[in-house]
Amino acid sequence: MPTDWNAASYDRVADPQARWGAEVLARLPLEGDETVLDAGCGTGRVTELLLARLPRGRVVALDASASMLEQAQGRLARFGDRVSYVQADLERPLPLAAPVDAVLSTATFHWVKDHDALFANLAAVLRPGGSFVAQCGGFGNIAQFIDVASSVDPDFLRNPHNFQTAEATAQRLERSGFVEIETWLSPAPTRFESTAQLQAFLETVCLRVHLASLPPERREPFVQAVAARMPEPMLDYVRLNITARRAG
Repeated sequence: MPTDWNAASYDRVADPQARWGAEVLARLPLEGDETVLDAGCGTGRVTELLLARLPRGRVVALDASASMLEQAQGRLARFGDRVSYVQADLERPLPLAAPVDAVLSTATFHWVKDHDALFANLAAVLRPGGSFVAQCGGFGNIAQFIDVASSVDPDFLRNPHNFQTAEATAQRLERSGFVEIETWLSPAPTRFESTAQLQAFLETVCLRVHLASLPPERREPFVQAVAARMPEPMLDYVRLNITARRAG
């Protein structure tokens, strides 16, 4: 994930991400007393739902962004010491004090460049037999948007997402010590009520990495130009879904 950006703005417009997060969470088998790593917790929207399924358990909320973690701490304050917060890069060994019983991740892995390192690092902190459930952008995700953004600024592709296929992901998971692996792509086109709503979403979600590389005076015109060139207020999302277990 990016190291820092406006988490509060993201929280106002990220409803599609939250909806998908709830669907992914439903795939995670839990008894209610586990310790679960939320890998890329963001503002804590899905973490909050996860904690509701862990009345006797705990969550390790991990994100690379300090502002994301700050937002999550505010949202999750009522859960007290049932939540611990870790700022860490998923491409590096994770600084967890003890193995976790399960790993959940939503809308995060497409920001990680090295998926071999990603899965190896997650396997290293997941107990043998532990469940791993995730969803992120997959191969072909937001292809139309990427074409439009690149037509506005050719430098846009210098900050590429990492949208992987189901087959390559399954192979990486197996090499990292996972079993019972299922990976699949699912189209999830998302329509917005207006160009203005699409523009707000692009600014705080799809374009946030590239905007950080632009001078402040160029950011708003760039977002406006991209939104105006989109054929309709719709994003052609494709989700990469993952379920697996750590080998025993």
